[in-house]
Amino acid sequence: MNETLNIIFTRRSIRAYTDKQIDDATIETLLKAGMYAPSAKNNQPWHFIVVRSKDTMNKIMKVHPYSRMLRTANVVIVVCAGQTSEIQKMFFPQDLGACTENILLAATSLGIGSVWLGVYPSSDRVKELADICDIPNDVVPFGLISLGYPAEERPDPNRYDASRVHTEKW
Repeated sequence: MNETLNIIFTRRSIRAYTDKQIDDATIETLLKAGMYAPSAKNNQPWHFIVVRSKDTMNKIMKVHPYSRMLRTANVVIVVCAGQTSEIQKMFFPQDLGACTENILLAATSLGIGSVWLGVYPSSDRVKELADICDIPNDVVPFGLISLGYPAEERPDPNRYDASRVHTEKW
């Protein structure tokens, strides 16, 4: 199997991390991978907030019900949509979904564990995260990516299900 497919098939949500630090150059590489995602009309609506502060992570844990892994995370990337056009408003979920997946796959390729935490479209989570991170009103927090070097291993399940594949018509 080639390296790209191996990364896709072995990526797992890792929720426990060691205390090994992720350096700035590696974070830049992950963000660059995100910025290479496809986007509608090449609008590239993404903006990122790189959070290393445990105080900020603790605030996030208080408002996001599924964020316990931030206790040991080294970095959290807040993926945001800068909304400047109607096209971006319509398509930013697809654009930022692709961007986020690129970051998750790049993290796996670098030996970094990750979890994608949904924020948008939960209006409560959007507002609370915007308040915590001082996000401008015209920018929408889409999701969080928790990052750290893995302190756990997750099995590789077989997720392919031929019964979900339809040819030509349903």
